[in-house]
Formats: sequence, structure tokens, C-alpha cells
Amino acid sequence: MTAPVLHAVVTGAPPAAHVGVLVELAQRDGWQVCVVASPDARKFLNVPALTEKTGLPVLSEYRQPGDPVALPRSDALAVVPATGNTLAKWAAGISDTYALGLLVEAVALKTPVVAVPFSNRAHLAHPAIVDAVVRLRSWDVTVLTGDNICPPHPPGPGGPYAAAFPWEVVWEALRARVETTHPGPGVPALEEQHR
Repeated sequence: MTAPVLHAVVTGAPPAAHVGVLVELAQRDGWQVCVVASPDARKFLNVPALTEKTGLPVLSEYRQPGDPVALPRSDALAVVPATGNTLAKWAAGISDTYALGLLVEAVALKTPVVAVPFSNRAHLAHPAIVDAVVRLRSWDVTVLTGDNICPPHPPGPGGPYAAAFPWEVVWEALRARVETTHPGPGVPALEEQHR
């Protein structure tokens, strides 16, 4: 049986440094995990460690013409953390990075997606970002927000708040989305998609 595939899409905010927590949670439940990073997220990542942990490259750029496809197709995506910039571009359909290209496609393909914004209160209160979250939710993207999930921090550096990022909440929400989207005896129902 082929393992279901999670694309962990990380964007340029301090919690990206800890995406290995999500990788481990998903792998423990039998998922194969691919890490896809926005260009700004790479500065937070230990790319060699993630490559070793997943057995796959950490991708940030579109492949060159003629290059083979490096990652398997996803059964679900987690956008962790999701910056305000990513949310606004995603909702506008902008695909100027590989990570955004996957997210834009996921909406059209109706792939289960869970996103958790991480930014300061001023950024997340901007009307364009508020509208982006509303639009994404209207397209069946699960955007987890609120003080009980990942409260927006005060304007200024976000590093001191990164440790509180809710990795377990993300994974449980994603599992619930997959079970809702693919009813049946759990994750093995996704096996049909890989034949």
C-alpha cells in the first residue's frame, strides 16, 4: 500500500524552523512528508536535516524544463506557518513561487488544506489579509485562527512567539479534513488515488 503524501508548505516566519515536529507527527501516522519552502522560509530551515528526515529534497523553486518531477502528488497540504504575504497572494491566485503554485492548484483540485497564519496583529488585521482568509475559507481551505490557536503577536519580531506554534493542532485538523474528504476506514481510502 502506498503511503498518503503530505506537502508541508512553509513560509518565511520563525515557526518554519520547527516544521520537523509536523514531519514527525505525520510520519508516525504513516504519511510520507515533502517539505516545500518559500524562498524566504529557507533561511529558517535546516535543509540537510529535513532532507534526511523525509528522504526527499526540500524544494523552493519550479523545476527546470526537462527536469524530472521530484515530489509525489499530495493528498493533503499544511501551510505552516502561513504569512500574511502568502495568504494575500494565494487568495489572489498568484503563483510566483513553487510553494504558491502548489497552493493555488490545491484550491482548484479540492485537495484538503489546513493553514495557520503566523504574523503580527497589524499585518493580520489588514483588510486585504482579512479578505484573503474569508476567500480561502469560502474555497474550502481550513484556515485556523484565533487566540486559542495561534494568537497574533504584537508588531515587531515574531521569534519569541515561534515556540507556541500549534503543530499538534495542525496535524489533528488535517487528519480530520482528510477523513471528511475521504470517508471510509481512515487513511487507506487514499490508496485508490495512487493506482
